[in-house]
Amino acid sequence: MIFLRLLLIGLALLAARAAVAQYGPIGPPAPGPLHIIGGGKNGGCIAGAVSLPDQGEWYQTIHGKISNFWGAPVTIQGIQLLAQKAHANGLPPLLIEDISRPRGGPMPGGHVSHMVGLDVDVALDMHMRGYLSEGQRESIQIASLVRPDARGIEPSMWGEPVERLLSLAATLPGVDRLLVNAAIKQQLCRTVTGDRSWLRFVRPWYDHSAHMHIEFRCPPGQADCVVRAPPPPGDGCDETLQWWFDQLNAPKPPPGPPRPPLRLPEACYVLFGRSSG
Repeated sequence: MIFLRLLLIGLALLAARAAVAQYGPIGPPAPGPLHIIGGGKNGGCIAGAVSLPDQGEWYQTIHGKISNFWGAPVTIQGIQLLAQKAHANGLPPLLIEDISRPRGGPMPGGHVSHMVGLDVDVALDMHMRGYLSEGQRESIQIASLVRPDARGIEPSMWGEPVERLLSLAATLPGVDRLLVNAAIKQQLCRTVTGDRSWLRFVRPWYDHSAHMHIEFRCPPGQADCVVRAPPPPGDGCDETLQWWFDQLNAPKPPPGPPRPPLRLPEACYVLFGRSSG
């Protein structure tokens, strides 16, 4: 386990060097009022980002050597509010992973979405625990909620507290959607009773078996922030969910040509202090 953690840190540092070579050093956050540029599959950046403290009321950040914790104020406030709501509902302190770099842009770990300070990863392991030591926060491995065959959840990891956390996150002010593994979405479709309206905002996505990815909407007044189409109507417990499981039987396609380097909005290169050429 220690070897794996050291390997992951080493790979992340190599990726960080590659990101620095392409986009310039991370540097401090860009001063001035909040300005979110871009977003979505084309990437983007952020000025006026604020940091999430390493530890606050009912949450802690983890994997600080390979993660970044800067975001738009709406994101930071949303995380803190979720932690307070989770505690009020009898859940353990939340474990927070990546948000964004101080000026956004590509993440060392390869995240495409965590570029504009509106995304955050939150662990889904709801087994009761207290606050972690500094060493534990760095070395902790979050267990998957999904079986190795990817067709269902791991019973020992699932329970009403997980469902409760997902419901609290999906109904936070300003949340656009949550991304989780398809098996987690499937389990929610099977077990949630009563008000199921929040299931619309829980969407299946690749991996995401140990954490949920919370995506906040563009704040008001951010004309350069790319607005995503809203999730489709309904609870998402239909044939679109079954598609994810059908793909498990499909043969893997042959590798395609290398992807071209990501081309960010021109204003981001100015924000990074380097040429786009």
